[in-house]
Amino acid sequence: MPRPDSALPEASAPDAGRRERKRQQTLDHLAQTAYRLFETLGYDAVTMEQIAAQADVAKGTLYNHFPVKEALLAHRFHAELAATLAELRPALRQLPSFAQRLARILHASAHWSESHRAYLGPYLRYRLATLQPGAHDGGRYPRSGLHELFASMIADAQSTGELRSGLAAELLAHQLQFLHLGAMLRWLDRPGTTLRAEFDAAISLFLHGAASGDKA
Repeated sequence: MPRPDSALPEASAPDAGRRERKRQQTLDHLAQTAYRLFETLGYDAVTMEQIAAQADVAKGTLYNHFPVKEALLAHRFHAELAATLAELRPALRQLPSFAQRLARILHASAHWSESHRAYLGPYLRYRLATLQPGAHDGGRYPRSGLHELFASMIADAQSTGELRSGLAAELLAHQLQFLHLGAMLRWLDRPGTTLRAEFDAAISLFLHGAASGDKA
């Protein structure tokens, strides 16, 4: 005869799913409210207290979900970037080489970044901080999926011989992500340059390294 509590795990699964959906809805609501205030008042002028009041939540609730403004910005941007990547995937599958697929992604990233330039400084500082060892968010917030896409593309290119297989795809994806973020920081710091050109330089560095093509 089954134990009386044997069905509890199954019964609790829908509850856990509902709680997670509710949590995600709260995160989205807070991030959307914050972004509207950023657009209306300017990012620097908006306080966490204003966001909480506009979202009609207690300050403690806001800080429990998002400890800093940059986290709200990242949540919003990652949702947008995830949607962009989902739209790109069919086109990526039609491209014959890793280099072409990578260029397509980063050129799309350049277009998106240029339309969000006013927010990229605080966003990138936050992203670089959360990429450091020991600074992970424990999966509390959705990511854009770019790192996973890089890793998958690199693994595929290694399997076909396009890229060297001596290094783990995960490691190479991590390095590529830093090149991606570094190119954006350089672009922000150099008025008059184009982000697409910075990304093309990053692609060349990733594919060919910094070695001279000349033989001794």
